[in-house]
Amino acid sequence: MSAFTDRLKERAKQDLKTIVLAEGEDIRTLEAAQTVLREGYAKLVILGNEAKIAQMAAEKGLDIQGAVIIDPETSKKTAVYADKFYELRKAKGMTPETAAETVKNTLYFGVMMVNEGEADGMVAGACNSSANVIRPSLQILKTKPGTKLVSAFFVIVVPDCDYGEHGTFIFADSGLNEDPDADAVSEIAISSAASFKQLVEAEPRVAMLSYSTYGSAKNPLVDKMQLATKLAKEKAPELKLDGELQFDAAVVPSVGKSKAPGSDIAGSANVLVFPNLDAGNIGYKIAQRLAKAEAYGPILQGVKKPVNDLSRGCTADDIAGVVAITCVQAQEQK
Repeated sequence: MSAFTDRLKERAKQDLKTIVLAEGEDIRTLEAAQTVLREGYAKLVILGNEAKIAQMAAEKGLDIQGAVIIDPETSKKTAVYADKFYELRKAKGMTPETAAETVKNTLYFGVMMVNEGEADGMVAGACNSSANVIRPSLQILKTKPGTKLVSAFFVIVVPDCDYGEHGTFIFADSGLNEDPDADAVSEIAISSAASFKQLVEAEPRVAMLSYSTYGSAKNPLVDKMQLATKLAKEKAPELKLDGELQFDAAVVPSVGKSKAPGSDIAGSANVLVFPNLDAGNIGYKIAQRLAKAEAYGPILQGVKKPVNDLSRGCTADDIAGVVAITCVQAQEQK
């Protein structure tokens, strides 16, 4: 674990939050739960079949006794949540019968816990697709007031790296929006800057990435990032933000000075905004697998309350790290 995650855990301990782990029948979730409980930076609710979870923990010698285990199939809360979910979705064609079955799904049950204030956040995605994790969040919690777009990012922590913020970056959008237009990219940039400041406690320096720097290539793909840069600067003139920049121009000081002289971002960016999900997803996986970076996410931004996704290739340490991130996000809820 890095200094970044150590700091998050210390912050989480200052105001303990209750986090739902919706995939209690995945052993990585239980391993992460042991870590979180042992280090004492969150209260946990684990969802799933109680007998199966207890057996899995016993077989692996895991101590998760500090967690509350709830089975949506048998919980008294299930009927209550079903009624509330039906009321939320009846205008969309939801029936009471469908609502009753839907909230037995741990992802929906967990988000209902967060919506009702019985938990402060949820983490899932180790064995569920991003679409399945995000859908109940959008249906139940909806977007944060003042937010136009829900997007997703990864916190990337590269070991022994002088670039970014001592090797720490945000990569966005690397988990949700497939092909955002220029206005959407500008919104992603602004939200990601706020997330960086919240989680890393440092000033964001935002690079709008492209395969072109300052018009070195002409193409509609380049035009999009140029327009996104213009829109972001108009919407948030206080931000340190520049583009369009190639990756090396954004993060390597000597290259930034050569390719974008006069830019106060080139060579020092710590928030990297990608033109589409292809680029963002590929980019974060390259950093994770080849540079051996810690990769936490996809972290959602723009949802009313914190619900965060995981890569299905995540480790127990990754889950524990995302729990810490979720706690810090929850601390700043009004």
